Amino acid sequence: MSLRPFFSASSKIWEDRGWVSSLPDIGYEGWEVMADGSSTLEKKENVKEVAEIAASTDLALTVHAPYSDLNLASLNYPIWRESVRQVLACIDGAAELTDRVTVHPGYLSPMGKLLPDKVWNLQKSALAEIGKYAADRGVRVFLENMGGLKEVLCRFPDEILGMIDGVENTGFTLDIGHAHTVGQVREFLAVLPQAGHMHIHDNHGTADQHLALGEGTIPWEEVGRAVARTYRGIVVVEGRNLDEARKSLAVFRRWFL
Repeated sequence: MSLRPFFSASSKIWEDRGWVSSLPDIGYEGWEVMADGSSTLEKKENVKEVAEIAASTDLALTVHAPYSDLNLASLNYPIWRESVRQVLACIDGAAELTDRVTVHPGYLSPMGKLLPDKVWNLQKSALAEIGKYAADRGVRVFLENMGGLKEVLCRFPDEILGMIDGVENTGFTLDIGHAHTVGQVREFLAVLPQAGHMHIHDNHGTADQHLALGEGTIPWEEVGRAVARTYRGIVVVEGRNLDEARKSLAVFRRWFL
């Protein structure tokens, strides 16, 4: 399977989804649904609408699980349990649309910083439950590496690979933009053969800005050529609007194909 460009816009989770119909005309093969806000896949009417959009546009689908105000590594059990529940509910809806869902790891709360081993085990336990639940529904889970905020888990290659190690039905989503915020682009490219899904967006290395490709400081020629050599499958451009979708796709076509 060659590289396949998809688009996702987390900034539009509270908006009408009419914009998605323009993606095939721009040149995208698929849409990654950000299942948060009013786009939650807990609502059956949303699942139906997404399926209808995909059918009318011939767009393939992937899904990003919700993460707003959730923490899969929370020491507070009711919050931990609700965080897991919402991801499982997303998987129920996603199973009608796709066979892959990306999940964000949790983060260290002020108390969690005092108990990092317990936080690690809570995240691992959540992931194990999510992975098994997804497997029973024909969906594979991909845990995403995170950006520069020091409180979040899975910012570095050894950390995310250690987190998914031994966990059923769980791979990882390599996010190049996040890798750049922690100065780890080349380090993540070195483990690219172990990635099963990919997100790309740009920034200046200090914040997770989600800029169009070419508007930050990520070396896209180097990244694109490495990806083209090593990876086959879906590459999701994460942007904020259709203008950014067009700009990013031009860079993708120049260096990734």
